[in-house]
Amino acid sequence: MTDRIFEGLLILVAAVFTVFFAVTIVPALLESGDIVGAVLAGFVNPFAAGYSTDVILCWFVLLIWVLYERRQLGIRHGWICLLTGLVPGVAVGFPLYLVLRRRQLPATRG
Repeated sequence: MTDRIFEGLLILVAAVFTVFFAVTIVPALLESGDIVGAVLAGFVNPFAAGYSTDVILCWFVLLIWVLYERRQLGIRHGWICLLTGLVPGVAVGFPLYLVLRRRQLPATRG
């Protein structure tokens, strides 16, 4: 896989989830106006709770990684990926961080 295809696929995943979020979540949230209820809806049954907990903990893994690489490798602007990892979600923040770090690490520049 080429570098261009790698980055393109990561950006595609982020874009697909962003569109899904905008079409599925945003209208329901605007209708209800209940942000807390929207978050808690991810825990309505054991299956949803499992997926939601997985996503939340994946965001914390991303947080630890971003903070570590900021200090150890000097990767900048990871905070943007942490924010996009919260809204719309980790499916956006994580691939964007991979693209960001790839472009900043000298050994991975194509």
